[in-house]
Amino acid sequence: MPYAVNDFLRLLFGRRARLRWIHLILGGALAMPYVFVGQLVVGPAMDSRYVFNDLPLQLLSFAVGLPLAAVTAAVFPLTRPLESGAVRALCGIGADRLAHGPARTWVAKGRAAAWFTLHLGFGGIISGMSLAVPPFAGFLTALPLLVWLGGGTLVELPEPLDHTWVLALAPVAGVATMLALAGCAAVSGTLLARWAPALLGPAPEDRLAAAEARAADLAVRNRLARELHDSVGHALSAVTLQASAARRVLDTDREFVREALAAIEDTTRRTVGELDAVLGVLRDGDAPGTAPAPTLAGDLAGLLRRTRACGLRVTSTVGVDPEALPPVLSREAFRIVQEGLSNALKHAGDGTSVTLGIGITDGHLEITVENPLERAPSCRPGGGHGLRGIADRARLLGGTAEAGPERGAWRLHVRLPMKGPA
Repeated sequence: MPYAVNDFLRLLFGRRARLRWIHLILGGALAMPYVFVGQLVVGPAMDSRYVFNDLPLQLLSFAVGLPLAAVTAAVFPLTRPLESGAVRALCGIGADRLAHGPARTWVAKGRAAAWFTLHLGFGGIISGMSLAVPPFAGFLTALPLLVWLGGGTLVELPEPLDHTWVLALAPVAGVATMLALAGCAAVSGTLLARWAPALLGPAPEDRLAAAEARAADLAVRNRLARELHDSVGHALSAVTLQASAARRVLDTDREFVREALAAIEDTTRRTVGELDAVLGVLRDGDAPGTAPAPTLAGDLAGLLRRTRACGLRVTSTVGVDPEALPPVLSREAFRIVQEGLSNALKHAGDGTSVTLGIGITDGHLEITVENPLERAPSCRPGGGHGLRGIADRARLLGGTAEAGPERGAWRLHVRLPMKGPA
């Protein structure tokens, strides 16, 4: 039994009930300007100068003001996000169930207008009750004490109520009146909270816009992940092999160590620049990057030089003028070549012979990377991200990527259309 009483009191006076009560009071405050406008209409129409002293005229003014509130909500699209913010904060409705932006279509404006009218209607009634009921309930609760202290002179009851049983029941009536007020506020708040997602929730257009925004954000994140994997991963593989080779001949070949350290310095400096370019996208207000993205035209020779410095024997055949390639194609092709050589470095190791071919066939840029099958990239665990990134780049450009054993060698073959999707 005590648990039931506690649950009942929590339902009427708990934190959620109090916040929803505040939400209703806010609706009553928003309704006041419309009530004043309604009084300006009702007073002359009813030939009355005392609208404030007449409860029926006050209620009529309130009824006249509500349609004006609906028109306001329909005319001003920002009504929906403002009301949604109040509902999230005070009614306990999750943000994912409410619309965040202004109402754009007439259907959304109509739903927002219906909600605004309900909020102000329920809020005006509960606000009026909250102003009138507590003083009356307090008077009833204290009535026996007032009669006892005044000896019948402080409070004079009407003759039909001047009975002992009336004084005995007055405190009970006072408490019951307050409970009735709290119950009305709780029911009204619950109804508004239940109707809020239907009237303030996102329309199909809002859901489509949100889905497009999420897709665009995921696309940017995937591109950043690919850029970081390709640039930083290749640099770490190269630096690791160069440092390992330099350590092995530190006491016997100082010239090789000097070249390896110079290659490490060049690789890390270039990678820091690429990292700044990628991270620049994440900084609000920054340009897409502080350094241009590498391309086949400007960076292929340096990539081959650094890769050979790691001990990989690369034989390259370039049958196309890199300067003639579109910028996007040149940039993505460079990353594909970089990742193909990086896979050979990581999984096949130094001393491996790698054949790189770049050419044009049937309107497609073809990139081929081959190394012996016995030292293929698939022979060691831990791979997969690089090949997946290559496939993603090729697909975004409208091309294809294939990787696997072929004629005794591990072969990566990528075809990119010279004119395809950007």
